[in-house]
Amino acid sequence: MNRLQLFRLLRRNNNLSYRRSPAFEQGMVAKILMLIGGGIFVIYLLAGGIGLGWAASEEGEAAFVFGMMPIVLVIDFGLRFMVQQTPDMLMKPYMLLPLPRNSVIETFLVTSLLSTYNWLWLCLYVPYGIIASMGGCGILATWGVVLCCQLLTLLNSQFYLMVRTLVNRNLLWWIVPILVYGWYWLFLAVDGDLFEKMVDGMIEVLSSVWWLLLPLSLLLLIGMFFVNRKMQFAYVYEEVSGQAKKPKEMKHVYQFSFLERFGQTGEYLKLEIKSVMRNKAMRTRFWSSVCIIIVFTLLIAYTPIYDGMMMANFWCFYCFALYGITSLVKVMGPEGNYIDLLMVHRENILSLLHAKYYFHCAILLLPCLLMIPAIIEGKFPVLMVLAYLLLSSGLLYFIMFQLVVTNKQTMPLDQKLTGKGNIESGPQLILELVAMFLPIVLVSVLIFVFNEQTAYVVLAIIGLLLTLAHPWWLRNIYHRMMKRRYENLEGFHASR
Repeated sequence: MNRLQLFRLLRRNNNLSYRRSPAFEQGMVAKILMLIGGGIFVIYLLAGGIGLGWAASEEGEAAFVFGMMPIVLVIDFGLRFMVQQTPDMLMKPYMLLPLPRNSVIETFLVTSLLSTYNWLWLCLYVPYGIIASMGGCGILATWGVVLCCQLLTLLNSQFYLMVRTLVNRNLLWWIVPILVYGWYWLFLAVDGDLFEKMVDGMIEVLSSVWWLLLPLSLLLLIGMFFVNRKMQFAYVYEEVSGQAKKPKEMKHVYQFSFLERFGQTGEYLKLEIKSVMRNKAMRTRFWSSVCIIIVFTLLIAYTPIYDGMMMANFWCFYCFALYGITSLVKVMGPEGNYIDLLMVHRENILSLLHAKYYFHCAILLLPCLLMIPAIIEGKFPVLMVLAYLLLSSGLLYFIMFQLVVTNKQTMPLDQKLTGKGNIESGPQLILELVAMFLPIVLVSVLIFVFNEQTAYVVLAIIGLLLTLAHPWWLRNIYHRMMKRRYENLEGFHASR
């Protein structure tokens, strides 16, 4: 079997595995949503490419787009968390087959390079090239810059694969993308005039030496490809063969005895807390959310980047909503590992839902503390913070807990590189988008109709009412879930 035949076979098997997934129907909904989102994304790219092309024509600089490439690469890096899997997640079934393992890794890496998403960025670069070359920037230089930009996008895809794999092993690896992308934003935050001079100087230099960037970008891409090839194989083989480093023995066991007074709900609260402390998947999600909240609150408090009213509203709410959205989108996923035990006693799951709700409400106190610098600096009014605190505990959690009824994919407690169930389904994507943007739409409408203070009061009242009503809507969710418990059990068993 040659490389081309192996490539076609593995690609066909991957498509078949997707169709055989227990969440295939939900995956189709997600696919349709991704197609709609992709269409909107293409429109934005075309508009951006046309705008940058006109700007390059006015400046007479073929390399004008390089001034925006750091922003483009950061956006591209963030979007890849939704659209791109790492090859190691797909490698496990082939480790025991008589196939050249490095060839399997290479096949998946080439597939990631040839993915449709990578080539969507041509909708930004090609219009730029057409308009800039027609505007007198030079045909050879302009299209050389366009080719270089596409190579940088492909390089960014390989860099993402490396970072995603390393972060799955240790959160400290987030330092790497922060250092790689952070220099650009640091200049922007420190001094706007210095930033403009730096960008102008960079464009001027690159316009004269653009031809050097082509071989340099290509060499970096090839180098990153082989780094990924070696790293992905080593980590997957280590994990599948059982050679991964064993966790250290716990020196102290926390009892949380003060929760015993709350009966069965208190016991499930202990389970939630210990799950975050002991299980890698949940611990990684928790600390990632905390780090992102810290970064955004510091940016808002001490830089002018998000001084606009609507941006301040969005990021204030997002700091409260981030952990709830990322955690509750997979609600009942960790419990899928032992869901049979939860079904033994009557209303066990109702007590679990109450414990989950109280735990996530307690987590909201953490963003409150982290927002103190922004409140002191006057970026966040106290009333706005209170409104979004109550809206998160009320409206946001009311929306996200609805997924308890339909979620039926088990999530590994100790998330591995080769773990499955990492792609979100259609209902999950829809509710994530609703939960993220509905409050912002509400506050925009209320500010337009009344004023800012009245809008925050109304939002706080809505959130408070839904927070106080949580026993009723949690019981309603519990009854709806129990009506389809056998279907959910089948899904949990099939996805373990």
